[in-house]
Amino acid sequence: MKRSEINALIKKSEAFIASFQFALPPFCNWSPEDWKTKGHECDEIRDNMLGWDITDYGLGKFEKYGMILITIRNGNQNNPKYTKPYAEKLLISEEEQVCTMHFHWNKQEDIINRGGGILCMQLYNSTADEELDKINDVHFVSDGVEKSIPAGTVLELAPGESITLMPGIYHSFRAKKGCGKCLIGEVSKCNDDNADNRFLEKMGRFSTIEEDVPIYRYLCNEYPAAK
Repeated sequence: MKRSEINALIKKSEAFIASFQFALPPFCNWSPEDWKTKGHECDEIRDNMLGWDITDYGLGKFEKYGMILITIRNGNQNNPKYTKPYAEKLLISEEEQVCTMHFHWNKQEDIINRGGGILCMQLYNSTADEELDKINDVHFVSDGVEKSIPAGTVLELAPGESITLMPGIYHSFRAKKGCGKCLIGEVSKCNDDNADNRFLEKMGRFSTIEEDVPIYRYLCNEYPAAK
């Protein structure tokens, strides 16, 4: 992805999020110049990868396969310095823009349609060899109600609705065509995007960036080290 594209997406996302009167944490608004003044007091932001995260999964087709994410809070199970056992994210999905099929080995999460369009989620169990289980029904809880659907069913979540996903459940999601893009919430156990994503197809979690213009906001894996 080009830096100019990432900058434009962040600015567009800031306006979209503000339209819901959702205020982002201060660090989401820090410029590269601001970061020059940030020391070790901000290590939790750096170490736990808080802030902006824009990915095309290394496929180079962001409009078709991509996601805009903001990690608002996060713990770190591998570092006793950080005691939060939970994480929270905000995501934006354009119509028909696919978050590719994946599961997490460790993370249990709630995915919430915070507003906008209809969120479509396709679900499968995983097999012992980590492939799609195309036979067995998927069992889950949605807003406190136990449910079961056939493997591969596309579940539709209206604004305000949510689903709880246990580790090992394959899921892919997108905003439904013709209904507008979605503002999505994620509340989960600690998030580790370096080691806890099992994608069905081989791909990268973070994008390779072509630096064609100056950085507007650092992404969560780009922060400079404290001096």
